[in-house]
Amino acid sequence: MSAAMATAAAALTAGPAGAAPGDPAGAVRARIDRLYEEAERATEKFNAADERATALRRKVEEAADRVARGQERVNRMRNALGMFAAAQYRSGAVDPVIGLLLSSDPDGYLDRAAALDRVSGRQAEQLRRLQAAQRTLRQERAEAARSLGELEDNRRAVQRHKREVERKLAAAQRLLNALPEPEREEYGRASRSGSSYRPDLDRPGRSGLADLAASARGAAAVRAARSAVGSPYSWGATGPGAFDCSGLMQWAYGRAGVGLPRTSQAQRNAGRHVPLAEARPGDLVIYRDDASHVGMYVGNGQVVHAPYPGARVRYDRADMMPISSVTRP
Repeated sequence: MSAAMATAAAALTAGPAGAAPGDPAGAVRARIDRLYEEAERATEKFNAADERATALRRKVEEAADRVARGQERVNRMRNALGMFAAAQYRSGAVDPVIGLLLSSDPDGYLDRAAALDRVSGRQAEQLRRLQAAQRTLRQERAEAARSLGELEDNRRAVQRHKREVERKLAAAQRLLNALPEPEREEYGRASRSGSSYRPDLDRPGRSGLADLAASARGAAAVRAARSAVGSPYSWGATGPGAFDCSGLMQWAYGRAGVGLPRTSQAQRNAGRHVPLAEARPGDLVIYRDDASHVGMYVGNGQVVHAPYPGARVRYDRADMMPISSVTRP
């Protein structure tokens, strides 16, 4: 392993510093950090529920379309049989079975072989097809109703997670506002990593980004993530003007032509896990045991990430929080 990669590995495996004992302002900052962590967990739950709601809306729309097309088909079949019955009626030879089947749900009668024996083979087949179409229509109506009920449940979950995020963020903001102005400014500068600096990946004498990254798509994702530095954090946002942590990863890899799942928990398993010592630019660095935060490794022991509300997308040390895994999409 090169000296540069050894340095990066050491930075990745180091632990963040804690607040000094007996430091009241430090205790407040630690509480703010905890609230932001809790809000971030709720945000990822919101993202998952919102993604599920989007999928369910599509499912409901597709089911409604199938029901409409099924009803149209049933209507056409009933109309065709009605025309046959009308022709028989005008000739004075209407079969009472046809009239009976057309005036009510035919299922109960189609199961009677004796009834089918009283109509021609062609009409019997038409009636069987009508029966099958009506059964399919009923199933599709039931499926649409189930999907709609699931969507309503999921909408309530989205709102519940949204309220939790807003509650945590409001509490964090109240604590932050209570700090003296110098402490607030220090929190903004030092929160999470204690440093915020730009990686010097392109200085003369170093290999280019494409050589450092594990793949061309990883290099493209890094370029996209770096272009987002300075954009505001906004929970639930996926760019291009604002991002939350997993939204930034999804957007950056989307610019590289790679589809990532929406949440940091799903992104943890959206590729091959690699050891921390082998992290390369473009890898996703997943934080905390519950995978509630994610950043993109960009080399030199640093990540680009969307930190928390009020902060902007920035570079930070990769060891800013406990690392649970590194994923290479």
